Amino acid sequence: MSNVTYEQQGVIATITMDDGKGNAMNPEMIADVNAALDQAEKEAKVVIIAGRPGLFCGGFDLKVIRSDDLERKKVQSLGGTRLAMRIFGFPKPTVIAATGSCVALGGFLLLAGDYRIGISGEFTIGLNEVAIGMSLPPFALMLVDARIDKRFVTNAAISSTMYRPDDAIAPGFLDEVVAPEQLMERAAEKAAELALLDGEAFAKVKQDIRGASIAAILGALGD
Repeated sequence: MSNVTYEQQGVIATITMDDGKGNAMNPEMIADVNAALDQAEKEAKVVIIAGRPGLFCGGFDLKVIRSDDLERKKVQSLGGTRLAMRIFGFPKPTVIAATGSCVALGGFLLLAGDYRIGISGEFTIGLNEVAIGMSLPPFALMLVDARIDKRFVTNAAISSTMYRPDDAIAPGFLDEVVAPEQLMERAAEKAAELALLDGEAFAKVKQDIRGASIAAILGALGD
């Protein structure tokens, strides 16, 4: 059974990730999200990407990272990079409905979205890579440079500061925070606003601003 569901109301598509656990981005979850994005790109004007209650995304699947399956590790790593870049350059507006905590790759998916709505509560948002002994790959550095406020780069990216949702707006992880019960309604409202934009102009300007950086990241990946 897929961990990803796709629903569409009018011109707005909602993609929901829910593996019942940590919403880990393993090869299967990544493939399912991409398949849903394929459908949304054909059928919708705006995409909402949501997680499960209390957790948007906990990052890459640690079971894969710690396994001896080198090919699966590669598929997961490259797939996550390409997914983040796909969302960052998606030709339709993307609204992230952050249903709770977002860490590691989850934090970078927030940075890739066009408009990010979080929920109030005891949730954690941030980039914990340095804290667990990992450096940031090129796609991550590019998203930090593009979306994190320069005043917060040291704390957010270098020092692995973890933020509560209300404190995650200033660095650039979120655009607004609402009560949990208001999240999906507010996401739908924002999606409806974005659907009024000229779609061709939106896609062109997004490509003009972000396309070269995305192409450089993807071009360096190889096969």
